[in-house]
This record gives sequence, structure tokens and C-alpha cells, in this order.
Amino acid sequence: MLRVIAIDGPAASGKSSTAGLVAERLGWAHLDSGALYRALTLAAVDTLGEGAGAQQILDLADRLPVRLVLVGTKFRPEVAGADVEEAIRGERVTRYVSVLAAIPEVRTWVNTQQRRAVEGGRGRGVVVDGRDIGTVVFPEAPLKVFLTATPDERARRRLFQRGQAVDVELVRRESEALAARDAADSNRRIAPLKPAPDAVLLDTTALTLEAQVTHVVELARQRFPG
Repeated sequence: MLRVIAIDGPAASGKSSTAGLVAERLGWAHLDSGALYRALTLAAVDTLGEGAGAQQILDLADRLPVRLVLVGTKFRPEVAGADVEEAIRGERVTRYVSVLAAIPEVRTWVNTQQRRAVEGGRGRGVVVDGRDIGTVVFPEAPLKVFLTATPDERARRRLFQRGQAVDVELVRRESEALAARDAADSNRRIAPLKPAPDAVLLDTTALTLEAQVTHVVELARQRFPG
């Protein structure tokens, strides 16, 4: 049996935090697919500038290389052998990553790298989070979870993560931005954001992080006995 838990959902729905803690509770590894997209974006922007073509980006990714490396229980994004976990969270990467992730050839490359990373784990369980893990990357995963939350709640979480004051006007603007991104992700031609037909839908609007992690861990122990 493929030992993969796929956790998908829109931005700021709690995918990465939940996936990381679920992996920790189960003693599995955690792979954040967004980190690989961001690492590739960082490399492309630093080396090629914005607007580079798909083949230029992929040639660069193989040459540097851009890759995921399992360190302990987490797949770490590296560019040219350097840990870029902090660098990929900057505004410059955030601004451009959606553009790069919309390129079909880039998505194919990232999906291939993710599958290779999991296969390289020699049967170790892996919790993978993203937006198309259960529908495209690992459609055969025995457990698929799709997290949701209202745009306002996700906006509050995003502002809190940034250390910004959570006031009504900021929540409104962030909520509108997230709703726009949801619409774009859900209507894109390649790998649209949507739950897999057999995914467990989990609305986290009124749930604490601990509650949602506990729920997913219980599902995992049912699907992966022993």
C-alpha cells in the first residue's frame, strides 16, 4: 500500500501546519509541495529574472539543482546545495510563485520531483500538502483530506502569521485577495483546486489546530492500521 496522506486546500486553510503535525504524531515525513514551487521561483528570479520561459527554468532547475532533500522527518528545499527554507518565504517569491506555478511544464516537473522524493523514502510514510496532491500528484493515496475555511478566517490566520494587527479593514482586504486567488486556482485549466472525489472534507473555520490534527491522525490510523 502507498503510504501517503494527501492534504489539499486553498491558501491559509492550515494545510502545511496540519500536515507537519500529523506527520510528527505518526512518525512520518512531511513534504510541503509549495516549498518546491517557491524554491524554483527563487532560483528563476535570482538567476533568470522575471518572465523566463519554461525550458529556461527547467534547465536551471536541473543544473543548479533545485531539489527536495529528506533531513530528519522533513523534506527540505535546496538550491545549489543551500537550504532555502527561509529565503523562499519572502515577498519577492510570493509575488511571482503563482505565475511560475501556472506553467504546465513546471507543474509536471514539480510533480515528478515529489513522486521521486516519496519513492526515495523506501516505503516510509509521507504526509504531502498542496493544492493538487490528491487529484494529480498522488491520486492513489489511501487517505486524502481537503481542508477548507471561510475567507475571513483564513485572512485572520494569514495576518496573524505575518505579525500584523488583525483589524476589520485588513481582514476585509486580505479576505478579498484570498477569495480572488481561490477563484483563479479553482478555474485554472491545469490542475484546478478541487477536492478529489474520495477526499474527506474538513472545514477548519471553527476548529483549533489541535482539533484538526487530531481528526486527521484518527483517520490515518483507520486507513493505515499497524
